[in-house]
This record gives sequence, C-alpha cells and structure tokens, in this order.
Amino acid sequence: MKKLLIALAATAVFAACHNNAENAAAIESAKQATIDSINTANAEKARAEAEAKAVAAKKKSTAAPAAATESSTASTSAAGTAAPAKKKGWSHTAKGAVVGAGAGAITGAVVNKNDRVKGAAIGTIVGAGVGAGVGAIVDHEKKKKETRKQ
Repeated sequence: MKKLLIALAATAVFAACHNNAENAAAIESAKQATIDSINTANAEKARAEAEAKAVAAKKKSTAAPAAATESSTASTSAAGTAAPAKKKGWSHTAKGAVVGAGAGAITGAVVNKNDRVKGAAIGTIVGAGVGAGVGAIVDHEKKKKETRKQ
C-alpha cells in the first residue's frame, strides 16, 4: 500500500511540474501578446498625433495669409487668446434619463409591495421617460440661452 501511495504521489508531482511548464509557456505567450498589442496601440497613437500635427500645420499655413491682412494688434490678440477645446459630456437629457430611471426603480420597488421586480421595472420606464423629458427641456433652454449670447 505504501508503494502505491508513493507511486501516486510521484506521478502527481511529475504531472504538476509538467502542467507548470505548460502554464508558464501560456503565461509568457499572453504577456508577449499584451506587449505586442500595447506597442501596436502606441504606434497607432503616434501616427494619429503626427497626422493631427500635420493637419494643424496645414491649417496654420493657410490661415497665415488671412492674418497678414489684419492689423498687427488684432492678429496678436486673436492668437494669444485661443479658446480651449470644450469637453464633451453627457447631455441633460441623458443625465435626466439615468437619474429618473434609478429613482423610478427605487420608488417602484418600494411602492409595489406584492411584486417588487414588476414595480421596479415600471418605475424605471416611467422615471426614465420623465427624466429624459425634463432633461430635454433643460437642454432646449440652454441652447436658447447660448444663441441669445451670440
């Protein structure tokens, strides 16, 4: 019996060592694939940045003759106050829909004591609709206000 247990233990050790070698090879392969994908992404990013710089340089060179016709003070002040790129985010409509859906789900689950899932589902739909509607109104008012400023 001892010999059988020793043989099984030795077999288990050899099998475990063999699997570790295969696992190590698989891990190395995955590491190399990850490194390759990162290098590819970095190269693609560098290429895109170079293209963007080329386009900006082209725009700048075509805008130079127009700037030369303006007075020197106006062109200097316009070049010195470049407007930063506006960060795009969620619209009020999207925010309202998400907040309304969450609030509606909670309210629906609390109100409907018999079937909380059904209440939450109905509350989500109604809340998302109301929230999106309110957000759309806010977006419309904001758009009106921006057009008045201009």
